[in-house]
Amino acid sequence: MATTLAKSFLQAAATEETAPPLRVVQIEGLVILKIIKHCKDHSPSLVTGQLLGLDVGSVLEVTNCFPFPMREEDEEVEADGANYQLEMMRCLREVNVDNNTVGWYQSTLLGSFQTVELIETFMNYQENIRRCVCIIYDPSRSDQGVLALKALKLSDSFMELYRNNNFTGEKLREKNLSWVDIFEEIPIKVSNSALISAFMTELEPDTPVTQCDYDRLQLSTSSLMERNMEFLIECMDDLSLEQQKFQFYYRNLSRQQAQQQAWLQKRRTENIARKATGEEPLPEEDPNNPIFKPLPEPSRLESFLITNQISNYCNQINGVSGQSFNRLYLMKALHED
Repeated sequence: MATTLAKSFLQAAATEETAPPLRVVQIEGLVILKIIKHCKDHSPSLVTGQLLGLDVGSVLEVTNCFPFPMREEDEEVEADGANYQLEMMRCLREVNVDNNTVGWYQSTLLGSFQTVELIETFMNYQENIRRCVCIIYDPSRSDQGVLALKALKLSDSFMELYRNNNFTGEKLREKNLSWVDIFEEIPIKVSNSALISAFMTELEPDTPVTQCDYDRLQLSTSSLMERNMEFLIECMDDLSLEQQKFQFYYRNLSRQQAQQQAWLQKRRTENIARKATGEEPLPEEDPNNPIFKPLPEPSRLESFLITNQISNYCNQINGVSGQSFNRLYLMKALHED
């Protein structure tokens, strides 16, 4: 009997360790409305909030959320934020509402969320929660008629490198990690209860709307294109600075290797002369010599994040320009007719 129980315990532990990967983030419609309202009310300021729900197999269910208060610069941010979260979760527990933390949400401006601060927040959450996500909402893009909502998590290979704080070229090649492998986007599925779905059906009008939306026919490009271009130029400047750091490193490395070769050649010539006189040869490497100390290689994390951000801006510019070209070709066809 004891052997059977031991085997069952080991099987259960093995099953828990090999949990299925996260496939879908299922969010209730009311939670999405809360996130949108909080982010739009404080736009263009950036806000954050807590996500609550359940982790069920390969599905992460988000059933509730609450916003974090706006913090002033002169406040003790960490202590007040922790006390506020604990008090809110205690209140939710008293009214029998899901109070399990599954991540957080935050607003962004034109998709500029890929920063070191986001990664550090992910790592802090990962200490207590094995699988957590961050919901990113962009009010500026949503104003253009697109629900800019996405769920992100860090890849396992990237978290392993980040814990070791080793982003050298050798380690990145060993792990086969590129700039596109930092974040993983998880599909979002919106769910509503049967009662809410029935209520929304009742709210639908009986006849379709016949009024035309003439704003869609405006030929001028929106300010969204200009702001994306401004942010893209700033990222290109930042990437150029990062490249200058690597160029400086490789110049110093090449200079050090030339000094090492000259020193070794001199030492070998000296050893040949010592052997001719019957003396013991000197070692060919001197660890105390500063030219043999390895130069620290700059971290590639910042350049990876900037490259990821540039790709995001390019995709947004491509989407906006594509819509503008469609309208221009439509108007050209109408004028020709």
